Amino acid sequence: MLVLTYLVLMRAFRSIFLPLKAVILNLFSVGAAYGLLVIAFSWGVGHALFGNIYQQSLIEGWIPVILFAMLFGLSMDYEVFLVTRMREAWDNGASNEQAVREGLEKTGRIVTAAAVIMVAAFSGFVVGRLATMQEFGFGLAAAILFDATLIRAILVPALMALFGRYNWWLPASLARLVRVKPSPLAPREVPRTNE
Repeated sequence: MLVLTYLVLMRAFRSIFLPLKAVILNLFSVGAAYGLLVIAFSWGVGHALFGNIYQQSLIEGWIPVILFAMLFGLSMDYEVFLVTRMREAWDNGASNEQAVREGLEKTGRIVTAAAVIMVAAFSGFVVGRLATMQEFGFGLAAAILFDATLIRAILVPALMALFGRYNWWLPASLARLVRVKPSPLAPREVPRTNE
C-alpha cells in the first residue's frame, strides 16, 4: 500500500521527495494515534483525567487495523489537497517559499474546518459506554487533531522550506516511468513577485 501510494503521488505531484514526505508523515500520524490510545486506555490516563474512559490492559485487535486504513486515507486527503495547491503555484512561476505560502493560504482554513468537524464528530464515540467505540473514536479524533495541527500546519511547510527546489524535482527517467512531464532541478531565473 505504501509503495502504491508513493507511485500515485509521484505521478500527481511530479516529484521524488514530496510523495516520500507524505508517506512518512502519514505514518507519524498513525503512530501518534496508536501511542495516544495506549496512554489513554492501557495506562489509564484517560480514566484518570475524564473518568468515563475505560481502562483496559489491551487495545481491541481490530482497532489498529481500521485506524490505519481510515487515518492513512484521511491524512493523504489533506496532503493531496494542500500540496496540489502548492504545485499549481510552483508551475505558475512562484518560488518554493511563495508556493508553500500560497498553498497554505488557499487551503489552511478549509483543512482546519474539516479537521474540527471530524474531531468533534469522532469525539462523540468517546462519551459512549462501549470500550471499543471509545477507543475507535478517541484514536480517530486524536490522530486528526495531531495531523491537522502538527503535521500539516508545521512539519509540512517546514520540510518543504528545507527541501527548497528539490521538492519539485522529477528526473526524466522516472517521469517516463509514471508517464508525466519531467520536472527538472534547474533553478528559476526570475522568481514571481506577489501581486
